[in-house]
Amino acid sequence: MSLKINNNKLKLEFCGLELTSPLVLLSGCVGFGEEYTRIEGFSNQDIGAVCLKGTTLQPRFGNSPHRLAETPDGMLNAIGLQNPGVDVVVNEILPNLDFSETRFIANVSGSTIEEYVEVTLRFDDSPIDAIEINISCPNVKEGGVAFGNDPDMSARVVAACRAATSKPLITKLSPNQTDIKLNAKLCIEAGSDAFAVINTVMGMAINIETKQPTIHNNQGGLSGPAIKPIALLKVHEVYQVCKPYNIPIIGQGGIVNATDAIEFLIAGATTVGVGTGLYYDPLCCEKINDGIVDYLDKNSHQHVREIIGSLLVHST
Repeated sequence: MSLKINNNKLKLEFCGLELTSPLVLLSGCVGFGEEYTRIEGFSNQDIGAVCLKGTTLQPRFGNSPHRLAETPDGMLNAIGLQNPGVDVVVNEILPNLDFSETRFIANVSGSTIEEYVEVTLRFDDSPIDAIEINISCPNVKEGGVAFGNDPDMSARVVAACRAATSKPLITKLSPNQTDIKLNAKLCIEAGSDAFAVINTVMGMAINIETKQPTIHNNQGGLSGPAIKPIALLKVHEVYQVCKPYNIPIIGQGGIVNATDAIEFLIAGATTVGVGTGLYYDPLCCEKINDGIVDYLDKNSHQHVREIIGSLLVHST
């Protein structure tokens, strides 16, 4: 079955942006949009949008190696937001991206609310299609507490960025918090247009010969199939908050095949993010799209919209 023939079933709108597919390539997994084009056989028609690598106000070298570690059914990373700084991204990288091929989403990171605002302002004055704010960064003014783990602090970041841009604003929610539903509610009230659910789960790997953490940063973010059950639950919880407001969700966390993607759509995701799955199979997106179309056809659905949020929970 060819996606080229059936792609009308997959086209959808996300925050006013027309996407050719519900698949979104996640931040940090494809650099600044140029890395995936190196893979022979990869088609831009297979994806709806690309989230660029996390960007800060000033250049960052990132953490010392080792920064990646493979784990059972997953991967730990502690890259440390290595990036050339927002000026280089806006002035040198964005002009080389083909915005006629797909949608591009900037990822904004910072250690203070003021930094989030400055980076958001720079992207607001650029051709970028939307802005994702990574609120899992530690707030240096609040003793290193991650913005995303405190609902009030999350909302403050969203409100500040909302005032700095008219572009669609996507808030990337952390699973490492007590009440993700409250966080989502406050972020909606602060002006978030959408959510990315979820960011990585904190974890550790240990080298038993050296008795040291495998990652030089001691801990890192766990991604991949190992976190899929956690991500599915969080998407379902956030969807319950978002549904009355018609707020869309990028569901992400362990998607490597069509069944995974369909589960996230049923749980309430409007689009699905592919990240670690690209390391398993760089050409998985076409297979995922074709699998979604097969499922729609088999179940007499005319469009992918029909299965979004269709979860039938058991009565308790």
